[in-house]
Amino acid sequence: MDVDMPTEWATEVARQRDSIQVKVDWWTEFADTNLNNLVTEALNRNLNLSIAAANISAAAAQAVNAGASLYPQADLKADGARRKQNFIGLPIPGAGEGEVLSTTTSTYGVSLNISWELDVWGRIRAEQSAAYSQFQASQADYIGTQVSIAAQVCKAFFAVVTSQKQLELAQATYENWKLSTDQVNQRYLSGLSSSLEYRLSLSNLGLAEAALAANRAQLDITKRQLELLLKRYPSASIITRNDLPQVYSEVPAGIPATIIARRPDLVAAERRLASADESLTSARRALYPRFSLTASGGTSTADLKNIVNGDFGIWTLAGNLMQPIFQGGRLRANIDFNDAQTKMAMAEYEKSILTALAEVENALTNEYYLAEREKALKKAAEQSLGARNLAEIQYSRGVSDFLTMLESARSAYDTESRYINARRERLDARIDLYLALGGGFNAEESYIFNDELKEENEVSEN
Repeated sequence: MDVDMPTEWATEVARQRDSIQVKVDWWTEFADTNLNNLVTEALNRNLNLSIAAANISAAAAQAVNAGASLYPQADLKADGARRKQNFIGLPIPGAGEGEVLSTTTSTYGVSLNISWELDVWGRIRAEQSAAYSQFQASQADYIGTQVSIAAQVCKAFFAVVTSQKQLELAQATYENWKLSTDQVNQRYLSGLSSSLEYRLSLSNLGLAEAALAANRAQLDITKRQLELLLKRYPSASIITRNDLPQVYSEVPAGIPATIIARRPDLVAAERRLASADESLTSARRALYPRFSLTASGGTSTADLKNIVNGDFGIWTLAGNLMQPIFQGGRLRANIDFNDAQTKMAMAEYEKSILTALAEVENALTNEYYLAEREKALKKAAEQSLGARNLAEIQYSRGVSDFLTMLESARSAYDTESRYINARRERLDARIDLYLALGGGFNAEESYIFNDELKEENEVSEN
């Protein structure tokens, strides 16, 4: 491959900490029993996983089918026939004029027929290996679907919690504006405030009420998205936690770049490349001569009761050699086709590797800078809330004007909302990092394929 594989990640922030180990079931790092149960439920019920499992069964059947020609093919045949023949115009003694003589015969037979193509050049074994590699690719696709579904459930779960937090903020903001509007109204009736201030307070109360309705709708939508992943009826009745979890574990330093070799999509791409290469080998070996043996044995008799009598036994044994000479360019075209497929698979594999490396580097960068952004927004939200409270007190005492209170209230709401979203974005970034690394930080984990089929394949090759 023409791809430079680094020995460590280029992102500097990934090399500034002590090495640690994170579980492969990475969602447990969020320390939420409800989330763990939902991920388990999704892995047992999600329809995309059912489709991926069916693809594995289909690929396994194809692998067995491709290797079947390595073994002798046997079939048992039983037949019976009855034949009548008329003799017209033949000088048969004793036949009267115009009389048609005929004869009727019956034959019965049973035979065991065996045929076997000798895979001298390994053409059939190459076909079997190609099919087995496709089977392994489908297994990797299944694992990738599992990892993806777990990530989708986690993100949907945090989206629901975020929507709940935004709804609580919108509700609190609405209640706060309602009190402020009552206060402005009293000041207006007392002649201490202008009609402009009163109208502005009513306008912001209406905006807060509209935001409250929008957040309620968003909460129902995010709940239904999570329920669909769980194969539940989308009733928007699912219950989650009340707050977003904290990201406690840090990214380990010195993660080897080779850890992405266990990414399911890269495993699948590599296995499809191997399959294409074996198909090319099989296409090339189709130019060579084919050797086959055929044999049959059984009985043939005119009397059904003698069907098992060995005296009426018959047998045949034959060997065949076939060398393709001219097929209109079909075999050469098949080689060119499989050669192009192999080059495409190699390019796809290299593209997948570069994409995976970029995803890891981007995820490591986001991991660091989103953490910094969350800290900054947390400070900003605390100060904005304090400023709003101070502005409300000063306005009620007549020390500050209404526009200052209005701006401080808007800033407090906006900053708190952005802080909530930043917390969720950091959680999503951590999930993306887990996905980019193939499901966790433990480089010792690897994928184990179907041992039974693998052993069958190895026996066939031997």
